[in-house]
Amino acid sequence: MKKPLHVLIITLATFAVYYLLDERYFSDMRTWFYEITNQFGVSHIIAYAISGIPLIIGALLMHKPSAVIDSFGLNRSFPKAIAFSLICTVPMLIGYGIFFDFNTELTLNVFLISGLAAAFFEELFFRGFLYGQVYRYTNFGFFPSVIAGALLFASVHMYQSTDPAELAGIFAVTFMGGLFFAWMYSEWNHNIWVPVGVHFFMNIFWMLFSAGDNALGGLYANIFRVMTIVLVIGLTIGYKKKKGLPLEINRRTIWLKKKMDN
Repeated sequence: MKKPLHVLIITLATFAVYYLLDERYFSDMRTWFYEITNQFGVSHIIAYAISGIPLIIGALLMHKPSAVIDSFGLNRSFPKAIAFSLICTVPMLIGYGIFFDFNTELTLNVFLISGLAAAFFEELFFRGFLYGQVYRYTNFGFFPSVIAGALLFASVHMYQSTDPAELAGIFAVTFMGGLFFAWMYSEWNHNIWVPVGVHFFMNIFWMLFSAGDNALGGLYANIFRVMTIVLVIGLTIGYKKKKGLPLEINRRTIWLKKKMDN
């Protein structure tokens, strides 16, 4: 069991270091690696991975080296997570395929940056680290643990807006997305591959059929996105009931936890 204050301070401090360094040096790093690889998407992934080093250091300061992977949820079932994610996002695939045109301009770079890198690194950094370390290793419940990460997650998507109304919409959608992915992460035994998989397929199907120019989207885009969200929640609750497992996020864990996870 970790000391709550120790975990909280290190988590927030190292995430702040990561965020500040990322804001200052990410673009330069990506350009430097592009000059070496001549592949923008790959350079983006390499720069993203390097920018996360402060978070690895933070995890090492909180856990034994052998427990770091577990603290992020990386050692959970990958096949189960991907199968679940694909099933839940089928409404988006079918719905977008019917109502939107296939995006013939989708490139490898867009796939690597907005699909693969966005899903993996955003979930690993925001859910596996910023939310996960606080929720799993302190007395804080779901809302206190997730609120800072959800607000920050929403703020980093606001660049997509072109006017105040659109900005408010994008902020609201991505803020709720931060809560949704964190809930999913915890309910699936802190398996980071579940939110990564759902995030990945939602992004890919959104881009594959040009469902929207930004995270806000339009009526039809959101109808099928909501269907996916409902399916994720419904199947998660149904699976846990079938297995006789209690929901992780409940009235005893929503604000403060008396007993901490290990």
